[in-house]
Amino acid sequence: MRRIAACAAILLGGCASWPHDRYAACPGAPEMPVVTRLADGRQSTTLSVLIYNVEGLPWPARKNRGPSLDRIGQTLAGLRAEGRAPDVVLMQESFTSRAARIGARAGYANAIGGPKRSDMVKDPAVAREFVAERRRKKGERAPKLMRSGLYVLSDFPVTEMVREGFARKACAGFDCLAAKGMMLVRVTVPGVPAPIDIFTTHMNSGRAARVSLERSGEAHHYQALEAAHFLDKYHVPDNPLIIGGDFNMRRSPDRFDFFSTAIPYTIVHRRCLEKASACEVKMSWDGDEPWLDTQDLQAFDNGKAVSVEPIRVEAMFDGSDNGARLSDHDGFLVTYRLSWRANVPRNADTGCPGMSGQATRRSSGLRAG
Repeated sequence: MRRIAACAAILLGGCASWPHDRYAACPGAPEMPVVTRLADGRQSTTLSVLIYNVEGLPWPARKNRGPSLDRIGQTLAGLRAEGRAPDVVLMQESFTSRAARIGARAGYANAIGGPKRSDMVKDPAVAREFVAERRRKKGERAPKLMRSGLYVLSDFPVTEMVREGFARKACAGFDCLAAKGMMLVRVTVPGVPAPIDIFTTHMNSGRAARVSLERSGEAHHYQALEAAHFLDKYHVPDNPLIIGGDFNMRRSPDRFDFFSTAIPYTIVHRRCLEKASACEVKMSWDGDEPWLDTQDLQAFDNGKAVSVEPIRVEAMFDGSDNGARLSDHDGFLVTYRLSWRANVPRNADTGCPGMSGQATRRSSGLRAG
């Protein structure tokens, strides 16, 4: 079994050259964000966040993905040159080194990978029956052969970061071959008086795991509880929070309800359907519960001083004017309005031209992984 696993790891890119995480001390955006005054006297700016499962699966799971992955980076680079790129990109399924280079190809100042195979946490209270029923032929007893596939790209400084893989036994089916997990970055947006906590994850799939939906659903529940614990541990409640990723809850009310109870933040799809919402929907949503029609979701929560509100949602890389379809997922782009009272003091000067906020550093308070 060890020999088979070693061969598989080589086939899956285990010997490939991976880019190092990149951190920039000052914003890399072509243009600084514009701070405006709202009618009620509050100040505001915008932050755009794209979540995108790039389908960066290795051979033999996928063939000839390289050209499409390169085009994703090239498209984002073109948008950055025009000042129209998303401020933050949360990628999933960046399992190959070529997918991991999308951030460098796009030119983002910060490009940070998620958990590696060595970043798995100790197993939580997983039911003995669930552990005992692990099947070798479904990959559940094999070592982790791939990284998490998570990446965060940002032109605004990432001041702090923590990443953890889900517990080794809290997975089901072929998903167990990847070190899926969670990642939180703290981003300083110029002019905003508090940093933004941004959390991303990629949770256990359903039918694609090639085990029963009951078993994959149980693994999903364990991971939801781990994600809730992770946020309780690392998210600073005073900071506004944005959540985005591939949650694998499409057409699964059970998964969605369990997740929403464990992680009770406002789902963007739900907010944008409210009559009082100022959210402009520039994409096709079907039915009364569009959050169940997709794997890719974003959620948010206000901070103590800074409020968060989605004001526009749209698809990217969907075959329209917003980019060619280069993955089996469309990108989901949300533009948020960040607002705060005019008398809220800004953080100390960072030394970056035109920017006030926290000094950029790798935090001693959060584990860098």
